[in-house]
Amino acid sequence: MANKLRNRIAQGNTEGGFTLIELLVVIIILGILLAIAVPSYIGFKAKAEKSAAAANVRAAVPSVEAFYADNGAYTNMSVGGSAASPPGLAYYDPGSAAKVTVESSSANTYCISATQGGSTWYKNGPAGRILEVNGTGSTAGGALCSTQ
Repeated sequence: MANKLRNRIAQGNTEGGFTLIELLVVIIILGILLAIAVPSYIGFKAKAEKSAAAANVRAAVPSVEAFYADNGAYTNMSVGGSAASPPGLAYYDPGSAAKVTVESSSANTYCISATQGGSTWYKNGPAGRILEVNGTGSTAGGALCSTQ
């Protein structure tokens, strides 16, 4: 028996490759790494969507206030970009106006919102905070444009 093994080794095994056990070990290691990485990625993605939606609302506030300064009221405010009377938010800031929605506007108050992924944020202005629709913690808001 030992002679047979020595002969096989001496002849040299021309067939290279991995054994089944080696391949299974690699697959198990990859599975463990994926089990760790995928939930982290999903969590990071959700946080990024929340931050982006809140930032879009925050970026639109100066154009809303510019609209008020030019027109003396928030009435008839829209996201349109024409120079018509009154002009829309895109007239003041085309970049942020494309990312927000004017939910409501009256003489002294407004509500704008932005949605990114599954996260929607809004601001009842001018003195309101930027809140997440049905959020939790310090940024918790109720239904869209509800007063807090």
